[in-house]
Amino acid sequence: MRLPPQRSEATPLHRLNNAFPADLRGVLLGCCGSRRWAENIAAHRPYPDVDALLAAADEASYDLTDEDLTEALTGESAAGAGHGGPLYGGRHIAITGPGALAAHTALRAAHAAYESRFGYAFVLCVDGVREEEALGHVLAAIRTRLGNEAEQERAVAAEELRRIARGRLLRLARDGTPPGRPRRPPRAAVPGAPVPAPAGTTTPGRAPSPSVPD
Repeated sequence: MRLPPQRSEATPLHRLNNAFPADLRGVLLGCCGSRRWAENIAAHRPYPDVDALLAAADEASYDLTDEDLTEALTGESAAGAGHGGPLYGGRHIAITGPGALAAHTALRAAHAAYESRFGYAFVLCVDGVREEEALGHVLAAIRTRLGNEAEQERAVAAEELRRIARGRLLRLARDGTPPGRPRRPPRAAVPGAPVPAPAGTTTPGRAPSPSVPD
């Protein structure tokens, strides 16, 4: 008789591959708010490795219709800024120091101007941007993109959503970090940051949630 898998075998990717479709769909919608995107990712399991999963995510992003893109952008708008500061694709941008109030004001004004011009929330992937450069990077991106024509900006937003979804899915499959939760910091987490619902328990014959790290 083959023994049940040990805990060490239950990697985040393993749990993603074996989760019930209904459970996984909700987690995937946290990576990208398009139902078509989530259903495509869930339907093509199992994934042999993380690279195969990310390739499927890219393909699903490129296949989004304009209606799907609107749905995904609406999901980003509904997500809000989060309690730990402005949230961009799962990463909080810390705004502290003597100029924090002015920086918050400038950021809110820039976001409001963007939404007024294009009718949806500003989205930007900041993966790989240094913490001390993040705020300036965001403000510069908003100001630059405010000069885009509507069709051009729609394409830029779609590409940023693809990168955001890819990053969220990577953290989910590699680290078990749930979508909407900031990446694990080297020290204590930002006070007030979103906390995932308690998990780690399963019912008989049911795979653990892919959003739960070991």
